[in-house]
Amino acid sequence: MIARILKWLMLLQVLAVLGLAYLAMHAWSVASPLLAVLLALAMLLAMRALIVARNFWESRRLGSPVPREYQLGAMAAARLFGGELRATLWTSSWGMLRPRLQAAGGIPGQGLPVLLVHGYVCNRGYWTKLSLQLAQAGIAHDAVDLEPINADIEDFVPQIEQAIGQLCARTGSERVIIVAHSMGGLVARAWLRRFGAARVARIVTIGTPHHGTALANLAAGTNARQMSRVDGTPSGWLAQLAASETPETRALITSIYSHHDNIVAPQSSAQLPGARNLAFGGIGHVALASDARVLRQVLAEITIEDEVARPPSAPRFA
Repeated sequence: MIARILKWLMLLQVLAVLGLAYLAMHAWSVASPLLAVLLALAMLLAMRALIVARNFWESRRLGSPVPREYQLGAMAAARLFGGELRATLWTSSWGMLRPRLQAAGGIPGQGLPVLLVHGYVCNRGYWTKLSLQLAQAGIAHDAVDLEPINADIEDFVPQIEQAIGQLCARTGSERVIIVAHSMGGLVARAWLRRFGAARVARIVTIGTPHHGTALANLAAGTNARQMSRVDGTPSGWLAQLAASETPETRALITSIYSHHDNIVAPQSSAQLPGARNLAFGGIGHVALASDARVLRQVLAEITIEDEVARPPSAPRFA
């Protein structure tokens, strides 16, 4: 569904560029058609950049304090913004339009099969770079497309259960590792609450608003309301989810997050007590699953030798 929506949005953007180019030539006296199109593209890019800038501004205004060792100078802040804008443009304008995964092929693999769970208003195309690395490592993997996009998070749980069953049947494995971005981490925790830990070795969440995000208050859908955070208080659904979890459940989870996440606000919402919390800096929300440092850490979590749950440790900073 999201791929179809994005294709229509891409068509609208193309029409907008052509309309702006026509206006530039006939109302602004731009003589060159090529220059008019480039001007129109620049205006469209500026609009997309403004959206990203607004998210950064809101997330910083509502965010948690950035530890001193993660504070950024002007150049690093510019790289942060540019990286997030680039990741957003690539994901929405290409990756999710062609939602395909790389096959692991016949390379001798390591570790357990991996199920990839995307976040809010995304699809499996979000995982293009991680899928390539998993394929190169010979790690069997699959992904879900959570639909409908505005549904209750609980409605996504049976989709996870079905995908795990299919992945186990295809690989002959009794357990899988779940890697989930953003809302996908909450879906994974909801699945764990309903079906238990018998078929999962670890859950790795990336940029997940475990305690809600204030920016979800501006989004649409039942799932957005479940991820909301009003006056510093997580939604009732999030509170019930947290209350249902035992220390043994939390020990299965590794939470990877960025102190400069521009969607999860406060950024400390991604820290999950009892889980293994790994902090990064200088990375935006969408860019988390394409950043080389994060991908290295995710692969390390996937291929860790002991496939049993590990006890939680103090937050580790990377």
